[in-house]
Parts: sequence; structure tokens; C-alpha cells
Amino acid sequence: MEKQRIDPWGDYESIDDLYIPDYVSELAQQALQHYDFVVSDITVMATKPFKGGAIWKIETNLGPKSLKLLHRRPSRSIFSLGAQNYLVETQGARVPSIVKTKDGRDFVEIANKIWFVAEWIVPLEPTSSDLEGAKNLCRALGEFHRLTKGYVPPKQAEVPSRVKKWPRKYEKVITKLEWFRHIVLAYPEMPASELINHVLDYFKQQAETSLKMLQESSYHQLAQKGDIYWGLAHQDYGWSNAQMGIEGMWVIDLDGVTYDLPMRDLSKLIASTMSDINEWDATFIREMVKAYHETNPITPEMYEVLWIDLSFPDAFYKEIKSMVYEPELFLNEDTKQSVISVLELEDSKWTALSEIKEDWKGVNITNESLNDLY
Repeated sequence: MEKQRIDPWGDYESIDDLYIPDYVSELAQQALQHYDFVVSDITVMATKPFKGGAIWKIETNLGPKSLKLLHRRPSRSIFSLGAQNYLVETQGARVPSIVKTKDGRDFVEIANKIWFVAEWIVPLEPTSSDLEGAKNLCRALGEFHRLTKGYVPPKQAEVPSRVKKWPRKYEKVITKLEWFRHIVLAYPEMPASELINHVLDYFKQQAETSLKMLQESSYHQLAQKGDIYWGLAHQDYGWSNAQMGIEGMWVIDLDGVTYDLPMRDLSKLIASTMSDINEWDATFIREMVKAYHETNPITPEMYEVLWIDLSFPDAFYKEIKSMVYEPELFLNEDTKQSVISVLELEDSKWTALSEIKEDWKGVNITNESLNDLY
């Protein structure tokens, strides 16, 4: 008999974003049989249809809880569950605790996927979408990073780490930018092709200069300190995955945590916030960095790496990277407008980065390197 497996269902003609195949719902019921509580209601809260993951809110006689189907390999999921336990049981972090199964385990493995139940924190609500809210997020992120230091994963866990992979990541993006040129030249009639081809050299030069600065920076000395020294990056941190509760900010959805330099999470949060307010604002960035510094102190070397990562053209890359799958569908008018939006932020980005580049004493970012980025 063939072993049951869960396949992504993103290509299904689903009724809505919360659609889940019947067989997956049945497996969820099987998973719940391993727990010592009575379920009175179960509601789909989120899905990852193209990866095969889902989250349910369950009402039980022991209070509300979440049931999660993790889409990653079981060994990878065991790493994140171990981190969640470490944060709650060892560090006392505001992270939902894992509910044990009837036989004392942290999870159930069904259809070669990890299922687990965690406490549903009530109440939780997003922090305000302004500077004060951004500062709340940064303080919570700094605390999260500080408390993850020292985490040692279970022996059976697959151990992900990006601590020493920053140059490789930059190099991959530079290579892909050249791939994109071949694609847009192969589809010149598509609405977005001409604009993307026109700006590729500009963003590729930015990426190459950022890589050069990274190689010449303190990055390698920082990376040599190792995984356990730095702890974990959340990888998907923001307004939805850090929310305000009665006791303060809670960090949720730790499924993708990995060892990394903490500045990567902060860089992504700053960049996404600048995109949300539709302007790179030096004062806003400074206040976010200071708020983070309150709970996880930033050294000049860390700030240097943060600045370099902010200089990398991630926004442009993220807008166009999916063209490799179906370029004849992707290179449409919507993509063209998305690239225009990225370009409209460029002037304020470099004005802001110029203004903040020497904020942390000892940061070695030269004017020559800055000029190369424009």
C-alpha cells in the first residue's frame, strides 16, 4: 500500500483562500485524536496551498488552541519546534507554548508531515501602523533575537543556518538578474519587459557594490562567532507575526526560524516598513534602529552589515523573481506598475541611507562605495 502524502493544492479551483482538500481535513481530525482535550469547533485560519500547510483555530474544553500542519520536511520542522520550546521553557519568552500529546510528545507525524498544537493567545491584536507601532515591533524583535541565543536543536533535527551564506545569497541574486535579462529579451512584446531590461544594469550594479562592501566589511568576523552565538532569525517577521497582548508583544508563527545574523530580520522589517509608508524616511529608520537597540544592543559592526543589506536591491529582485516560472503571464502591466513603484522609492532610499550611514560610530562605509550605489 502506497504511503499517504500531502501534496500542495495551490492549483485547485478553490472557492476561497481558506480552501483545504477534504483528505487534509480528515488528517487534521486524525491528528487531534492524539490530544487529551475535547474539540467543540475547528476553523481554518490560514493556508499555504502552494506548499501544503495550514493553520486551524480549535475551541476545546481546555480553551482555544491552534493546530498547525507544517509544510517543511519533518526534520526541519523539528528544528523550529525545538526553538519554540526553548524560548518558552528556558527563556520565558512571549511565544505560544506547545501542547503535549497524550503520550507527552511535541508533535504528531502523519503523511510525512509534522502536526502540532499550541496555545492560542487571547487577546492579540496588531500594533499600530505608525512609528510607535514600528518601534514596538523592533523592541519585540530585539528581545526575540536576544532570547534565541544559545539554542541547541534536538539531535534528530535538520539544522538550517544562513550565518555564513550572505555573500552566496548576494551572488545568486546577481546571477539571476542576468537570467532575467535573457527572459525579458525573449518576450519583448510583454508590457513589463522593456522597463525591466532598461533598469537591470542599474540594480545589478547596486547588488555588485553591496557584495563588494559586504566582503570588505566586518561580516566575516561576525559570522565566525557561529550559529549558537547569534541565535535565530524569524524570517517572516512583521505586523502579522508580532502582535500586542496583555503582557506585551508576542511573537508567533516560528515555523521558518533559522540561524542567522539578527540584522537580516531588522533589515527586512525596515525595508518593508519604508515600502508601506511609500517613502524612505531617515528619522523613521533611526527610531526603529534605536528601539531595536534597547532590547538587543547593536555594535558598529552589526550596524555596518545592516546598512549594507539595506543597500542591496531586494525590493526590485522580489518584484520580478517569479518571471522564471511563466514569463508570458508574469510580465504583464501589473508587474510593470510594481517595478515603477520600486523605482519611485529609489531617490528617497538613497537620501535616507546617505543621511544615516555614519550614525553608529566606527561604521566603515566610504563615500566612494556610496557613490557606486547610485
